[in-house]
Amino acid sequence: MEYVEAAGARIPALGFGTWQLEGDACRRLVERALEVGYRHVDTAEAYGNEAEVGAAIQGSGLRRDEVFLTTKIWPDNFAPAKLKHAAADRLHRLGLDRVDLLLLHWPSPDVPLQDTIEALNDVKDMGLTRLIGVSNFTAPMVEAAQTVSRAQLATNQVEYHPFLDQSRLLQWMRAKYLALTAYCPLARGKVVDDPVIKGVADRHGKTPAQVTLRWLIQQPGVIAIPRTSNPARVAENFDVFDFALDDADMTAISGLGTRAGRMVEVEGHSPDWEEA
Repeated sequence: MEYVEAAGARIPALGFGTWQLEGDACRRLVERALEVGYRHVDTAEAYGNEAEVGAAIQGSGLRRDEVFLTTKIWPDNFAPAKLKHAAADRLHRLGLDRVDLLLLHWPSPDVPLQDTIEALNDVKDMGLTRLIGVSNFTAPMVEAAQTVSRAQLATNQVEYHPFLDQSRLLQWMRAKYLALTAYCPLARGKVVDDPVIKGVADRHGKTPAQVTLRWLIQQPGVIAIPRTSNPARVAENFDVFDFALDDADMTAISGLGTRAGRMVEVEGHSPDWEEA
C-alpha cells in the first residue's frame, strides 16, 4: 500500500468505493476488498449501505485501526444540531464508535458554511471522527471552509479521472496541504476503450483500469476510490503497486483531460465548477 499524508494522518492512497452497492452484495464486496488488501473504505449517508460496510469491517478480523473508514453527511443535515445528530447516526448505522474521516457530501446553499464547519469541528472534538473534510467543493469553497475551521481539513473528494482536467484545483490543494480524493476514477468505464490508455496498458502488461489508477495515485496528494460490483475487478483494481508509469506515460494520460470532461452533476447541489 502507498499513503498520502494529510492533516497529520497517513491515508491509504487506494480505497474501495461503495456508491450504488447495496445489501448483502455490498457486504460481500467490502469483505472481498479487505481480503485482497484494501485498507480504506468509502461510504456515505446517502448510499444507504453503512450497516453493510460496518458489518464487513467488523467481520474482517482486522483491528479497527487497520482500516481507514470515510463516510459523508448529506446537505439536508448541515444545520448544526442536525449535523451532530447525523454524525452520531452514522456511527450507529456502521456499528462503530468512530470513523476516520467525516466529509460534507456537497455544498449547501441553505446553511451558512461557518455554522456547518463549526459543528463539524465539534463532532471531531467529541471523538466521533479523527479527521474532517469536504466533498464536491470548489477551491474558493474549500478555502472558506478552512478559514473558519479550527482543525486542518484533510481532503476534498471530487470527480477526477483522465478525461476531466482538475489541474487547477489540484495545484491549489497541494499548496494548502490538502489531499484530493478522486471519485469516479475510471470515468464510468470509459477508460477501458481509450486508445491512449490502452497503449500505455499494453506496454506495461496491465489493464486500462490499472494504468488509470496508477496514474492517479502516482500524482502527489491524490487518493483514488474505485467502485466495482464485480468481485473479480476488486482484486484487479488493487493490483497497481508493482509498477510505475514514466513521465511520458503520465503526460500522455494527462493530455486526455479537458475542463468539459465532467460526468457527475447533482441538481440543486453542484456548485459553479468554473471556480474550481
